[in-house]
Amino acid sequence: MGAKKNCWEKKQCERQPGGKKVNELGVCPAATCSKANGIHGGVNGGRSCWAITGTYCGGKVQGSFAAKLGNCLNCEFYKEVQKEESKLESAVDILSKIK
Repeated sequence: MGAKKNCWEKKQCERQPGGKKVNELGVCPAATCSKANGIHGGVNGGRSCWAITGTYCGGKVQGSFAAKLGNCLNCEFYKEVQKEESKLESAVDILSKIK
């Protein structure tokens, strides 16, 4: 198995700092959420993006955790992280870390 990828690497959204779409769409909060750094082996919120408000998925900015959870549970990246991790950190635990 290769290195664990962050959401912006897998989804190729180009919203990480220095990404090609930062001027158009802004930097993604998952890419800069330092309080989530290291969760599931990710850089900042790169492997816990489903718990971070304001990510850009499905062509639009996503809202709060509660509002976006349904979309995230169906996301291929979320499912990939779930398979890769022997224990997926609960969203409640992630949310408590990033507050």
